[in-house]
Amino acid sequence: MSRIQDLAAAAARPDLALAEHPTALLVREPLDAAIGRATDHLLRRQQADGHWVFELEADATIPSEYLMLKRFFGKRDPAQEARIGRYLRRIQAQEEATCRGGWPLFHGGPLDISCSVKAYFALRLIGDAPEAPHMARARAAILQAGGAEKSNVFTRATLALFGEVPWRAVPVMPPEICLLPRWFPFHLSKVSYWARTVLVPLTVVMARRPRPLVETGVTLRELFVTPPEQVRRWPGGAHAAEPWRTLFGALDRVLQRTQHLFPRGARARAEACAEAFVTERLNGEDGLGAIYPAMANAIWMYHCLGVPEDDPRVVTAWAAVDKLVMHRPARDPAQAETYVQPCLSPIWDTALVSHALLETGEPQAEAAVSRGLAWLLDRQVTDVAGDWAEARPGLPPGGWAFQYANPHYPDVDDTAVVVLALDRAAKQVGDAGPRMQRAISLATEWVVGMQSKGGGWGAFDADNTHHHLNSIPFADHGALLDPPTADVSGRCLAMLAQLGHGPEHPAVRQGIDYLLAEQEPDGAWYGRWGVNYVYGTWSAVTALNAAGLPPEHPAMRKAVAWLKAHQNEDGGWGEDGFTYPRRGGTRADADLRMGPSTASQTAWALLALMAAGAADDVAVDRGALWLMRNQVQDGSWPEEDYTGTGFPRVFYLRYHGYARLFPLWALARLRNLRRGNSRHVPHGL
Repeated sequence: MSRIQDLAAAAARPDLALAEHPTALLVREPLDAAIGRATDHLLRRQQADGHWVFELEADATIPSEYLMLKRFFGKRDPAQEARIGRYLRRIQAQEEATCRGGWPLFHGGPLDISCSVKAYFALRLIGDAPEAPHMARARAAILQAGGAEKSNVFTRATLALFGEVPWRAVPVMPPEICLLPRWFPFHLSKVSYWARTVLVPLTVVMARRPRPLVETGVTLRELFVTPPEQVRRWPGGAHAAEPWRTLFGALDRVLQRTQHLFPRGARARAEACAEAFVTERLNGEDGLGAIYPAMANAIWMYHCLGVPEDDPRVVTAWAAVDKLVMHRPARDPAQAETYVQPCLSPIWDTALVSHALLETGEPQAEAAVSRGLAWLLDRQVTDVAGDWAEARPGLPPGGWAFQYANPHYPDVDDTAVVVLALDRAAKQVGDAGPRMQRAISLATEWVVGMQSKGGGWGAFDADNTHHHLNSIPFADHGALLDPPTADVSGRCLAMLAQLGHGPEHPAVRQGIDYLLAEQEPDGAWYGRWGVNYVYGTWSAVTALNAAGLPPEHPAMRKAVAWLKAHQNEDGGWGEDGFTYPRRGGTRADADLRMGPSTASQTAWALLALMAAGAADDVAVDRGALWLMRNQVQDGSWPEEDYTGTGFPRVFYLRYHGYARLFPLWALARLRNLRRGNSRHVPHGL
């Protein structure tokens, strides 16, 4: 009670500065009220069948690509086009200060040339005149950045489909790669799942080089500094390492001149192999790989192969794409917007919300979690040995995917978070039937079996570490692989520790060693799937706490020191996408400015500090106060920032659920620790 008395005394002294007594507002704005509002908000968002799903927003690229896809096939929907146009123009205007008329990859970021070219092209396709002020600003910004010839590989491939650049602007990836043996330096099993599902249908498209079914009447020549037919040196991967850069570059030059000489029989077999790969993984209305680029490429591939539009495969592929379209209504229909999500995140959202609600300990919240977990149990993948089995033959399936359905591509990150929630609910609510125990057992065996050499875990594959492949010209995004990462490894280690496996378990011991080795010299951890060092540090510290490392351990002390040193003056934490090192570089190459405070990143920092034994530190009070001051009336927190990561420095994500669930999780945990006699966090996350 002494701490509460101190807070009350501080609150009674209005002459004292908040910086000196930051906990004063904890009395004026009761923690219980903030937690109650946030809990009610999440309960209202639960779907009728028990799950949660929130919007998942990326940059302007995906809605622009969707418009291009529709126009390629002559599919016009003027009302929808108008709504997407409003969305693209609004985010252009919103980012004017940093993009000078173009479009960024994340809120507040600088212009991205590829994203801006696609958004400009999409607006031209739906009728925006090049002389319009917003188009003139975009064009000037693109030209100042070097012109459309500086676009990345995937953008140039799209432009080639519309005849805007020659096909030699795109590195050659022939369908014959589907026939290569596993011992070959390049093999589909050696790249990530997202690269696999995007690339296989695209190889057929690049080989067949189709033209739009209906002429667009639009050209982008005004976006090129040099006319595209005169460009001789298209951008390559700046991150590529020698000698691979030179070797693969020379190979591409040879393929550019000789690909038309490939034997017809081999080409036919390769295209048949690609079609079979896609069709086997078509995944119903959840789509190939359950990600937009792969779904769109599947449609183009079927078109190239002469599959009729009314074929069930094509109908299903279009349905999967349209399922990602998000319509935002408005009181004035003329202000309504539409954009396209890169994928859907119901498994991830439901598992994370379950953790946040369980932390509150409220009976109504626990009942909602029981319904959510029952929904999750129905979606465990137990009957498909997906692509991951190439590296782990004989391992029984048992994971969960990220999306509603994606049986060939479950991921260990989702699986670990689901198991952590199932186990916690079983212990806390007494909700452990035989089915749940079997689900946990199958998932645990699968996660342990997916551990990579060195003790870490990747997201979708084991030992996906063929780093030379990031140097091929087609991989200019530098994210062709799925190697182990600290954040995913942290969740897997936390899962095993919460289930009662100690350091004597080989996977636990190796996981601890991996995480300790991955800590940066300044005390942070890199966050692959969330922005960035705050996310990675939360993921690692909570896992190490669960595995038994005490607060006095040097790794924990360094993590606490790093978090405190990077707390903003307002009490929160924030970090933008450019704290990621430049591709192929080191952390010294990153822009180490952090960023304005955000709700999700502040919550991650608080959860990490509490897991590291710093629940009573004034930094925690200041962070909690920031959350309480910034909560809005409906119980949520505003967050325009993109705190999720698709590919560092290439593709970022705004998880609309993060600012709803993580602050609740952090505040409820703070209340639990302050009320309890122990400052030890008893859970893996």
